[in-house]
Amino acid sequence: MKLSLTKQILLGVVIGIAIGHFAPEFGTQIGWLRDIFLHLIKSIIAPLVFATVVVGIAGGGHAGKLGRMGLKSIIYFEIVTTLALVIGLFVVNVVQPGTGITLVGDPGTLGAIAQNHPKTIIETIVHIFPTSIIDAMVRGDVLQIVTFSVIFALALSAIGEKARPIIEWCDSLAQTMFKFTNIIMLYAPIGIGAAMAATIGHQGLGILTSLGMLIGSLYVALVIFVVLVFGAVVLIARVPLRPFLKAVREPFTLAFVTTSSESALPMAMERMEMFGVPKHIVGFVMPAGYTFNLDGTTLYLSMASVFVMQAVATTSAGFSFDIGQQITMMFALMITSKGVAAVPRASLVILLATLSSFLPPDLQHYGPIAVAMIFGVDEFMDMARTSVNLLGNCLASVVVARWEGVFDEVKAKAYGKGLA
Repeated sequence: MKLSLTKQILLGVVIGIAIGHFAPEFGTQIGWLRDIFLHLIKSIIAPLVFATVVVGIAGGGHAGKLGRMGLKSIIYFEIVTTLALVIGLFVVNVVQPGTGITLVGDPGTLGAIAQNHPKTIIETIVHIFPTSIIDAMVRGDVLQIVTFSVIFALALSAIGEKARPIIEWCDSLAQTMFKFTNIIMLYAPIGIGAAMAATIGHQGLGILTSLGMLIGSLYVALVIFVVLVFGAVVLIARVPLRPFLKAVREPFTLAFVTTSSESALPMAMERMEMFGVPKHIVGFVMPAGYTFNLDGTTLYLSMASVFVMQAVATTSAGFSFDIGQQITMMFALMITSKGVAAVPRASLVILLATLSSFLPPDLQHYGPIAVAMIFGVDEFMDMARTSVNLLGNCLASVVVARWEGVFDEVKAKAYGKGLA
């Protein structure tokens, strides 16, 4: 029986969970199968983003619209991520998952995380511009690749007909990388199954019970966010819902299981083009969203930071963190979360830095202890926030296309009629 890729991936997840639970040692040993898959996917990112942005801007004559499109994207990103913070703050105050948790222990597992720091606003702005496109491609820095590609496309537009051979080459490269993605996705069920086996084999299902309230409340908050905020966006932007869900289901599943937005980016970009979003909007909005439109991550940060403060209040008598202080911390997160790009274990880095800014000096040691505790279940929460990040960026590309008046309604409604 022929199974769709989504069903193959879900079957791989089930088999991976079973292997990790019943044969944990074997599950951890096959983690290299996951690494092969992730390495292959990451090898697609740089050439695909470069080719797509260049062809979209220079090939379609959209250079003059770039500034307007960028401004609309940033406005949309800020509105949606702010709503994510608000919903996260509301849910964590209603559920109060940190109340009753006592913080004890040694934050020794945070060595690698503590060496990093979130970027300041100035550092983030400077980081946008690469010193070398080769270096940016080697590191897989999507934002720097986009910046270089945009400027390169503007230069091609400026020289006119002489640029035609380069634009045609980039178009061929983009089509080749989409086909390359389709070939790699044949291996996806094996790589994803191995990823689940390694995760469950290493962590065990039992770890879910120790911080189950935090994990559960995060998933509830993300569902509320998707239904209320994304649902409202779908209605306002008149996005054909059923075809859109069909377009994003496989990239969403891929992001969820691999906990990597990058792994789903090539497929997501291809699906959004097939869905009716023009190439130049897909090529600009989606890569830019990986720095400025991390809806799931910002919601997680708002919940995790207040969760820690609730646990500190339980552990240390006399400490409290009222709603006014929480709102102040949310404003800080709105800024610091923009420095997530290219920082290992980025959300935990941001969380640790934010806590150190708001905990009093005599309670500073509780921040690393709490983050070390969260670190143990971060993989399971990362699945949810990463997939919502991916969903948000796909929706953002549709919204900007609709806002620009170039969304192909007929193509969108016709999408997927022949797919399983």
